[in-house]
Parts: sequence; C-alpha cells; structure tokens
Amino acid sequence: MKKKVTFLILTHTGSLMKRATVSGGFVTCLTIFIAISLISFSFIIYDYRCLKKDILITKELESNISTQREEIISQRKQIKAFAADINSLKSKLVDLKTFEKKIRNIADIEENNNIENLFGVGGSIPEDLDTQTPITEKSNSLIREMHEQTQQFNLAAINQNKSFESLFNNLENQRNLLASTPAIRPTSGWISSKFGYRTSPFTGLREFHKGLDIATRTGTPIVATADGVVTFVGAKALIGKVIVIDHGHGMITRYAHLHKALKKRGDAVKRGDTIALVGNTGRSTGSHLHYEVHLNGLPVNPAKYILN
Repeated sequence: MKKKVTFLILTHTGSLMKRATVSGGFVTCLTIFIAISLISFSFIIYDYRCLKKDILITKELESNISTQREEIISQRKQIKAFAADINSLKSKLVDLKTFEKKIRNIADIEENNNIENLFGVGGSIPEDLDTQTPITEKSNSLIREMHEQTQQFNLAAINQNKSFESLFNNLENQRNLLASTPAIRPTSGWISSKFGYRTSPFTGLREFHKGLDIATRTGTPIVATADGVVTFVGAKALIGKVIVIDHGHGMITRYAHLHKALKKRGDAVKRGDTIALVGNTGRSTGSHLHYEVHLNGLPVNPAKYILN
C-alpha cells in the first residue's frame, strides 16, 4: 500500500480548517523540485553577483584606460613641445656663437685655439628635430634623438662658456690697456713747441725736443692723461718740478715745470684726475707745461695720444 501524507490546515484557535491528503511520491517530487529550484535560484543569484562585479571591474578598467590614453596623448604633446624647445635652444646657442664672432671681429680678437668648436672637435650643427613625426607606442626615435641632442647641447654650453670667458679676459685686457693709454690733453692752453727737432730758445742750436710744450697761465690744473701710478714726484735741474706716472704696458708720462704737485709717489690716479698745477720752474721761458710720453723707454710724439 502506497504511503500517503495528510496536510492539516488549522485556524489560530486550533480548530481544523482544511485537510489535504497527497501521495508520498508527490511529496518526494515536490521536495526534489523545490530543492532543484532553490539550487538553481542560488546559482542565478551567484552568477548575477559575479556578472555585476565583472561589469563594475570592466567600467573601472575602461575609466583607467581612458585616463591613461589621455595621459599618453598629453605626454606626446609634451614630447613634441620639448622637441620644439630643443630646436629653439639650438638656434639660440648658434646665435650666441655668431654674436661672439662679431664681437671678436670688432675687437680684433682671435678665437682661442685651445677651445673646441661649439659642438665638439669637428662637430657640425645637429639637424632640427622633426616635431611633426607621429609618435606611437612602438616608435621612440624622436625621444632618442632628443636625448642625444641634449647631450650635445650640454657640451656646446660648456664650450661656449669657455669661449666667453676667453673673450671677456681679452676684452678686460684691452679695456685695461685703453684705460692705461694716454688719450686726452693734460691741460688747457696752446702748443708753443712741438715734439721733434727744433732750435733751442736758450742756445740757438738744433736740439731734439722730447715732449710737447703747452703754454698757459700759472696755476692752471694739470690732469692725468691715463690711469696709472705715480712713480716720481720731485725736482730735476732743467725741467723743474716733475711728476712721472707709470701706466703699465710700457707706457710712462712725464709732466714738468710744475708750480705745485698735488699727488705723491705711490698714488693711484685715473684719467682726468687733477695731479698738479702749471708753473714756471726749472729752465723755462715762461709759464707752461712740458708733457712727455714714453713707450718702452723711448720718447714718442704726445700729439698722437691726444684725442680731444
């Protein structure tokens, strides 16, 4: 006899409301169906959660990929901008070298042979980087060229610095030489006797006049005609009171027949400084300044050194 299962439905007071009787096989099938349904539902819920998680991960990856793509595009733009900057820097370095050559030509200063060319010994100017070349993930030729040219520019900057230092030293030497070269009138007045052979006003004989006589009144200021150091202040028999200034580079000036010296031995003077007053000391026919210029121990014509 097949087993049967009876289901009783009671009210809340406990009285019988409904009775249902089913076979045992039906109960078994129903149980299996419910179990399979629960298992299937569980798998569906699990798959749904996994799918939802995968969708979130996919969206996050897409967002990261989009961000990285934007960063790559921005980096490529920066690389091209850097390439353009490198081209501009190279142009400025070449312009600096050209400017230096112009200064050397004007100042008549030769280049230092010990200094290498701008881009090394025998180095030529690198070609401009092509900033229009498309950059892909697999192509890094532009970046490699940028790195190579950056190294070349570093060498060029070092060489240019050496060259400018050499130029500056030469210009400084020339500036010192110019400052130490007599270039102005030592006093106001008129030239009463020039440099060279003349008839002596005292003996009537032909003699060599080693300087320039500038006639003016006693007490007229006398200025140094170039930068230098006073090496002698005193009196000499024929030319009276004297100041001698050593300007370096083999150049010496002498100011004679002074009324009064305003500088002492060892004083440094600049061009235009008042050093004495015109007088009539020594063997003289009147108030005047006797002015001499000596180069490497020999008297030269002072008129050649008066530019004003």
